[in-house]
Amino acid sequence: MIVVTGATGNVGRSLVQTLAASGEQVTGTSRSVSAADSPHGVRHRQADLTDPESLRPVFDGAEALFLQNGGPSAHLLSPRDILDVAKAAGIGRVVLLSSQGVATRPQSASHGGTAQAIEDAVRQSGLDWTILRPGGFNSNTYAWAESVRTRRAIAAPFADIGLPTIDPDDIAEVAAAALRTNGHTGRTYELTGPALTTPRQQAEAIGDALGEPVRFVEQTRDEARAQMVQFMPEPVVDTTLDILGEPTPAEQRISPDIEQVLGRAPRTFADWAQNHIAAFR
Repeated sequence: MIVVTGATGNVGRSLVQTLAASGEQVTGTSRSVSAADSPHGVRHRQADLTDPESLRPVFDGAEALFLQNGGPSAHLLSPRDILDVAKAAGIGRVVLLSSQGVATRPQSASHGGTAQAIEDAVRQSGLDWTILRPGGFNSNTYAWAESVRTRRAIAAPFADIGLPTIDPDDIAEVAAAALRTNGHTGRTYELTGPALTTPRQQAEAIGDALGEPVRFVEQTRDEARAQMVQFMPEPVVDTTLDILGEPTPAEQRISPDIEQVLGRAPRTFADWAQNHIAAFR
């Protein structure tokens, strides 16, 4: 049995599907998971990562765990308690979804510091561990979906600064390999897409997938910040804008790790847009 936390998220949902399709017994868990979120044959159990005791019945009988790092609630987690519950249940392998920011933004509590503490707990847990450090997700562009649907327009800052954003399905496939096969223990994988892609190019790819043009409007940093603070904490917004506007060489590096693990190149942003264009119609 493999337990997938964050089973309703972009990576977790794809990972549950990938594992189930390969014949694994899977339990998907999140605070709100339901039968509607789970493929046929996948057990679903509601639990809260911020309440380790709620995980005991979820972990019972499992051998491996996919642990997502809590996202916006990461600072509320007690990772050592979660891992102690996992060990007590007999889990021997953990794959952690962490963040590239551990390496590139260690001074940022929102992007590096909290994630580093969770990584440290995993490394010291006594379990066989693998850590995944993706950069930005292609699925972050879902934030543009409403404006594309209603106005065929996208507004974003830093129009021509590229980052190697990644398809969450690729992260899920690497996670599945680390959960199911040997040779990944003690490894930290940096996960990126295959090329630098700018916001302007992403808008063009969405337009190509739609079959009609999408107008791009470049925002100033202040305009983007005013929009983002409506749904993100200010420190997270400021660091995110730093990454988008002044990425470090490490944040623009294209990693070979997906190809080394999966034996193929990562999917492009255009691939992702074609596969998810229904959200923008």
